[in-house]
Amino acid sequence: MKESARYNRQTILPEIGDEGQQKLSKSKVLVIGAGGLGAAILPYLAGAGVGEIGIVDDDVIDVSNLHRQVIYKTSAVGKSKAEEAKLMISELNPEIKVNAFSEKLSGKNAISLFEKYDIIVDATDNISIKYLINDACLVTNKPMVYGSIFRFQGQVSVFNYQNGPTYRCLYPNENSNALNCEDAGVIGISVGIIGMLQANEVLKMILGIGNVLSGKILVYNILNNEQQKYDFEKSNVQNISRESFEEKYNKAEVVEISFESVLEEIDNDDVLFLDVRNEDELPKISLKNQIQIPLINLEKEIEKLDKNKIIHIFCQSGSRSKIAVELLKKYQFENVKSIAGGALAMKNILKEEKI
Repeated sequence: MKESARYNRQTILPEIGDEGQQKLSKSKVLVIGAGGLGAAILPYLAGAGVGEIGIVDDDVIDVSNLHRQVIYKTSAVGKSKAEEAKLMISELNPEIKVNAFSEKLSGKNAISLFEKYDIIVDATDNISIKYLINDACLVTNKPMVYGSIFRFQGQVSVFNYQNGPTYRCLYPNENSNALNCEDAGVIGISVGIIGMLQANEVLKMILGIGNVLSGKILVYNILNNEQQKYDFEKSNVQNISRESFEEKYNKAEVVEISFESVLEEIDNDDVLFLDVRNEDELPKISLKNQIQIPLINLEKEIEKLDKNKIIHIFCQSGSRSKIAVELLKKYQFENVKSIAGGALAMKNILKEEKI
């Protein structure tokens, strides 16, 4: 099939034409995350003819993903998301180049990856990774297309576009207590709509048409079909240098432990289990040597914790507890670790042990 035939329905648009299609074919877009948002973003970028697409995701496909990550087949359960996404969009459009990175985005690889692409798309549901993406975009001077989902509501914005506001301008509190899809629940339609809106922002930037959501955040609710658009300003947050980025993100990684390995410590008075979830979150975990301080309150209630104790931190699934570990280490807490899998894993183990 000739390229002109493949893209005919969009090149007849006067705002695109052959010149716009050339812009698309020369563009390079990196998508961080091949989950629900990525599953909506990737096919439309590939279908439009974006010349080179990178996919970063270290996860494998689980059957619970399939209700919203609709580019994957049931037969692909257990396989790499990045590789399977590459296979799917390569079959959709074999004329483009697709690169799969089956690795976790980190301070060690973010800058080197971002430097190879024109636009970075955040298709993650992890708050700490969003800050990492934002900061790496600042270092490399790349725009960040942001998307997030909370139950039936989604948000879309574009950060660092032509020196515009950044993610930190909108969300300066890095110790956010937001839940991810695994913790809060999600319906597939939500991620589909938000993902396509993100893809739309990418195409507008490449083509130089329309109004990019820079300095604006679009909030869409699928239950009542209402959407609002809010303006926000660039703050006085200092620019992030490569040196400060390296210092922040390439320090020693948070140590994770399994709950099984510390079961014998649940009655030890020298050990504290710190629950950083909100009080209404389930399942309930009740241990003798346990205290609950929601992550958003942790810094102002830090005096409740004893630096001489060994502190094992858990949240719902293991994401917020890592942020809590980093926060406590900033305040010179030395013996702090994150429990892998969080309360969801702990509940199953406690049931098995009948504790």
